[in-house]
Amino acid sequence: MTPEWSILPGLSPYQDTCARMEARAEAIAAGTAPEAIWLLEHPPLYTAGTSADPRDLTDPDRFPVFQTRRGGQYTYHGPGQRVVYTMLDVGARGRDVRQFVWQLEEWVIATLDAFNVKGERRAGRVGVWVVRPDLPPAADGSPREDKIAAIGVRLRRWVSFHGIAINVEPDLSHFGGIVPCGIQGHGVTSLVDLGLPVTMADLDVALQQTFPRVFD
Repeated sequence: MTPEWSILPGLSPYQDTCARMEARAEAIAAGTAPEAIWLLEHPPLYTAGTSADPRDLTDPDRFPVFQTRRGGQYTYHGPGQRVVYTMLDVGARGRDVRQFVWQLEEWVIATLDAFNVKGERRAGRVGVWVVRPDLPPAADGSPREDKIAAIGVRLRRWVSFHGIAINVEPDLSHFGGIVPCGIQGHGVTSLVDLGLPVTMADLDVALQQTFPRVFD
């Protein structure tokens, strides 16, 4: 199965984009549309997943806050972050939700590897992380680890929607209004923050090249 890829121009309004995403997922489930992957950016905003703790929204007046049907807690979207909405038929791809989430993580890891960045999983911490030996260690003396990508999905009739967000060059200070994904004691980074002159177009190419290695 080969999804239909689309790069949405400009900054996509959150609620309208989510409505169109859910409509596309319904069409996929009904067999009237092919799988789809949308690559886009949102204006600055916070989203609350189904497990969000209100205490983790530390600056509620900073940006608009949207309740969302994806799993997970609070996250930030904004310019310089590549949001990847994945509308895939998980039913036709094995009906294994845990395996599907693992594949999303593996896709991010493979994409980062194209830029010689080692993305890693951490038990109990959602998303993809990078070790930062260039920064002072954590309070317990362990190497600092920063989050570079978030993952949050929902399935309806075995079709996925929402997906992943990879930090290319967002304003990292914008994450300061939330506790990202409810995880204390760790930072957030981006490809440019790591010293890599990666553009959004570069990342899009890597995403499309690595997708079939993981999903097909």
